[in-house]
Formats: sequence, C-alpha cells, structure tokens
Amino acid sequence: MKTLIVDDEPIARRVLREELEAIPEVEIVGEAENGRQALEQIAELKPDLVLLDLQMPVMGGFEVVRNLGGGGLPAIVIVTAFDQHAIEAFDKGAVDYLLKPVSEIRLRKAVERARQLLKDPLGVANDIAKIASAAPQPTPVINRKIVGRNAGEYFLLDADEVVAFQAEGEVVWLVTTKLRLLATQTLGALEEGLKEQQFRRVHRNALVNVNHIRKMSAMSSQRWQLTLSNGLQVVVSKRQAHTIRQILHW
Repeated sequence: MKTLIVDDEPIARRVLREELEAIPEVEIVGEAENGRQALEQIAELKPDLVLLDLQMPVMGGFEVVRNLGGGGLPAIVIVTAFDQHAIEAFDKGAVDYLLKPVSEIRLRKAVERARQLLKDPLGVANDIAKIASAAPQPTPVINRKIVGRNAGEYFLLDADEVVAFQAEGEVVWLVTTKLRLLATQTLGALEEGLKEQQFRRVHRNALVNVNHIRKMSAMSSQRWQLTLSNGLQVVVSKRQAHTIRQILHW
C-alpha cells in the first residue's frame, strides 16, 4: 500500500515512518506537514492509505477530508491527540483512528483494516463521509445588538451603526450618525463586551468605532484628534495614541 504521512510535527512523522517501515506491505511515498500539502500530494502521488493528523496549521485534517474528490479515494486513518468530540464521533461511526502516541500494535491493526477496506471503493467513500460528518460544526455567529435609550424608548442597533460612546460623569452616550442615545452600560462594560469587534478606547471618556474614523489630526507630538464619520471630534489621550496608530496601520 502506497502510504502518505500527514502531520505538522516532524517527530510524529518520523515515529510513524519508522513503525510503518517495519510493515512489509507498506510503501511510504511521501510526507506532508499541513493539509494543503496533503491535498497536493494525494492528487500527485495517489496513495492507497493516508495517515492524517487532525490539528494542523494552514488546513486541518477535517478540511482535507472535505476537499477530497474524484475517483481512487485513499483509505484514511485519523491520527490525533486526545480529542473527546472527535473520539466520540469516530466511535459512533466506527471510523478507525489512532491516538498519539501511536502504539505499534494499533498501527498494524489500522493498516490491516485499511488493506481490507481498499477492496471496497464504496466502503472507502462511506468511511470518508463518516469522518467528514464527525467534524465539529462552527458556532453560529450571532449579530449582537447594542441597546440605546431615549426617554421610554429603547433602540436596538447593530455595531456598525454606532460611531462612538462618550462618558460624561456617570452618564454614557451612544452616538450614531443621526442619534444621541443613553447607553445602558458603563464605558468599561461596553469596552469589555465589544473588545472582539471594531471598538477601541481612545480616552478614559471615549470608545470609538475605528471603522468610522475619517481623519486624524495632530494636536501635539503625542496628542491627536479624531474626526468621525458624523463630524464628531474626539481627542486621543497620550496613553492611547500608539494604539490608534497601530489600528490604522500608520
């Protein structure tokens, strides 16, 4: 069986190679250190068996499996460190996998199973489908709303609609291109809740949406003034000036 080893760890590849070389029916035709290389070598070398790591840079093992196509599919044996989700899914679907560190006995059993499986192309295709279905599903992105208040009315806004938040003592204003509303949280809480989005603290009293910055003017060597898309001007503190320059790649 022409065999391809795919793992981003050189030591792991070397250990697998040494153990595979002791199995007479195995011929190692190549190694790959990431999923992209794996797909290229599968297309070029047409291996019968691929020992595939799950966690790799550039492209992981699940993505490799999802991108396999055409005829002559290889038998896939997953090689992984302990991954509870993957193991439960593989056990449920009767997919063969090897836990790191790989034992010689388990490796030989996996190779023998692959050899038997290759006699049944439909079985190989079904096996690949089971591996693909075991991939963890991405968490859906929830578009969180930001709440602003005006008297007894509450406005639900998308993050892109908010130009800035400004604090005046205990009061925090939410500013859009057309509205000025009372925020329902403190500036610190808003900064924490929006840290994964496009908002950055530029002053102890101001949190701005960097996508709404239109101009940056020097007030001194270490102080800047931002002009936002609605014409609002906000001073950047000395402490935050370097952060803003980094965000704007300037």
